[in-house]
Amino acid sequence: MKKIMMTLAAALVAVSMDAQVYVGGSLGINAWSSQENAGDRSETTFSILPEVGYNFNDEWAVGTVIGYQSDKWAGVEGISENAFTFNPYVRYTFAKAGKVNFFVDGAVDFTSASDADWTSFGVGLKPGLSVNLTDNISFVSHLGLIGWQQLNPDGDDNSINKVGVDLSGNNLTFGLYFNF
Repeated sequence: MKKIMMTLAAALVAVSMDAQVYVGGSLGINAWSSQENAGDRSETTFSILPEVGYNFNDEWAVGTVIGYQSDKWAGVEGISENAFTFNPYVRYTFAKAGKVNFFVDGAVDFTSASDADWTSFGVGLKPGLSVNLTDNISFVSHLGLIGWQQLNPDGDDNSINKVGVDLSGNNLTFGLYFNF
């Protein structure tokens, strides 16, 4: 057992020495409400999306986001839901301008909400950029999705499919990475 633990520790140190591993993610909170004439409703969304990845070289990386999201509605019978997200990706950095890197993630998105009993699955490209603030800290942003998504609420024959380009602000994320 000692040999296995020492081998794993040595492998972790070897990988970390080349500054190829990154960890980080994003946090989000969103709230809206309407006045009485518009239905007197509100929603609050909180998400925590930790991320880990590995840079093979200056152009290619792989990683995954494993996260949690909570939605609470008021004025709609007090509905709330909790969702789990798993999003593995392959990242290609296609351009560099000083400390700014432009990339695209080829991603698979899976989200499941147990309380509301729905799942979402998608495949597509997510364009983004990273700004290297220091050698070890990067600011990262994604904008949109180019691809296919399916939402499958509980029940038969009621799936919703979307195909296309969605570069709206609704798909804008910001995060920080720590490079080791």
